Amino acid sequence: MHAMILAAGRGERMRPLTDRTPKVLLEVGGKPLLQWHVENLHRAGFDRIVINHAWLGEQIEQRLGDGSRFGVRIAYSPEGQALETAGGIAMALALIGADPFIVVNGDIFTDLDFSDLLPRLRALSARNLLAHVVLVDNPPHHPHGDFALHGETVAPSGDKRLTFSGVGLYRPQLFDAIEPGERAPLAPLLRTAMQRGAVTGERFGGLWFDVGTPDRLQELNRMVAARQEKRS
Repeated sequence: MHAMILAAGRGERMRPLTDRTPKVLLEVGGKPLLQWHVENLHRAGFDRIVINHAWLGEQIEQRLGDGSRFGVRIAYSPEGQALETAGGIAMALALIGADPFIVVNGDIFTDLDFSDLLPRLRALSARNLLAHVVLVDNPPHHPHGDFALHGETVAPSGDKRLTFSGVGLYRPQLFDAIEPGERAPLAPLLRTAMQRGAVTGERFGGLWFDVGTPDRLQELNRMVAARQEKRS
């Protein structure tokens, strides 16, 4: 099964930490954010992982290699300039193939068990859906959320809006309108698909962290250290 990790962001809000290090290689609990995702995807049964990159991408390839030491096969989708989320996914589809796949933002941290999403992944084609997204409660830095969840249907608006976690399941057809190499955001594609009733979703109530600033990175490291100490 294929997975994609989005790792092309410049990480402007993380500067100066990201001046010489890609954001996804910043460490949490003693290992890079990106490695956490690779290991968690492997445990869930995803054995083929595509990683896109732009800023300092050669460091990512040097750090993870072909993925064999993690039990997976990693392919890389380099971008001269970051193509935004949908553009980066569309560029990588040649490496992903024709089946539904999971995408994880490289700059989040979560204890979500990706294997819980496998039934949803299989259901995309069977139910003629284009996407299934994981939503979380709105964090303090994003109080108004992104989308509304009505049962399992996701809508662009509604009374109770939740935040997109950066974890989604997609069919390649969602990106049909994007040419490889074209810059394009994801949200407009999702909203169009929502209006057709082609997007389902779920709320995740476990650990989820948007590692967007140096302060939040420090907070996350303190949290992970406390959890590790409690387990030891």
